[in-house]
Amino acid sequence: MRFLDASTFLYAILKPARQLPPQIAKNKLRAQAIITRIQEGEPVTTTIVHLSETANILESRTTQGDARNIIQDILDTSNITITPVDQIQYEAAVKEAENHDIGINDALAYITMMEKGIHEIYSYDKHFDNLPEVTRVWR
Repeated sequence: MRFLDASTFLYAILKPARQLPPQIAKNKLRAQAIITRIQEGEPVTTTIVHLSETANILESRTTQGDARNIIQDILDTSNITITPVDQIQYEAAVKEAENHDIGINDALAYITMMEKGIHEIYSYDKHFDNLPEVTRVWR
């Protein structure tokens, strides 16, 4: 099982307002391939915080109706496990973020991955390359 970061959803789903640079266009196609594999049944996990992060960005870049539909589709996908987060985990994420000089939600993903024995993450965020025991999969 792999962890699914919000960046993969966003690369796959968001429509660009302008011509994309070649590398970003490649990443978008790769992210769409990842989402296709998940739609075909590959099991992944994410947290409710990462789903909320996705929802917030979708709502700012698409219509609220489109954002609701996409989030509902994610919620309805049985092979996407959405892990709850409590205050203790989020407090630990703040400390882990400081230890590794990364964002709090990235640290939360890391903590969740370590708790669940997950060592691979679908993400376009290069900060994960610097975390021990984590391999970023973005193809």
